[in-house]
Amino acid sequence: MRILVVEDENRIASFLKKGLEEESYAVDVAVDGPAALDWVAGAQYDAILLDVMLPGLNGFEVCDILRKRGVTTPVLMLTARDEVDDRVRGLDAGADDYLPKPFAFKELLARLRALTRRTASAPAAGVILELADLQLDTVTHRAKRGAREIELTPKEYSLLEFFLRHPRRPLSRTMIRESIWGYDYFGASNVVDVYVRHLRHKLEANGEPPLIHTVRGVGYQLSDVV
Repeated sequence: MRILVVEDENRIASFLKKGLEEESYAVDVAVDGPAALDWVAGAQYDAILLDVMLPGLNGFEVCDILRKRGVTTPVLMLTARDEVDDRVRGLDAGADDYLPKPFAFKELLARLRALTRRTASAPAAGVILELADLQLDTVTHRAKRGAREIELTPKEYSLLEFFLRHPRRPLSRTMIRESIWGYDYFGASNVVDVYVRHLRHKLEANGEPPLIHTVRGVGYQLSDVV
């Protein structure tokens, strides 16, 4: 399952991302209200963990906008504000549940499982990500270019899935690195370029047209349109 964490405090965002990934969730992180709306517009999520106190737009406003746009993704609000009026306001804005800080991570996981149970019990849908002749099965983790199967390392798979969930959208190196390697990554600064090079080589091994394009001054874009 894919989760969007909307949290402006890097320490908490990193903690949530790491903990959820250890539980086998795929996690994206948005650091303010407008960024959260952009992420939801560009990808499908099984649940959203939404902090209330955010720059740009607060969590109540973000949730209200999402619901007015017809987004039905379950929303679990996280906040240090535990007054009854705040909980009511969050629920009225369209949140499905409300968890005050500080919270036990086990409780967060339990509430998340409860919110996503209806999705998990429903027939699988949208598990094949596609662009042109490229396919990625998010259940079996099998990738194909036409009839040719592509072997991927775990990081290459995560990178390709990230691209396919944001097709034709220019993605900065920072956005890619933070989504795949996390906020607390302090390894090689060119790690994104290295893995993109590896992935390109595998996707074009039989002379197929390139799908990953360099966007000068920004980063990379997965697109079938040159």
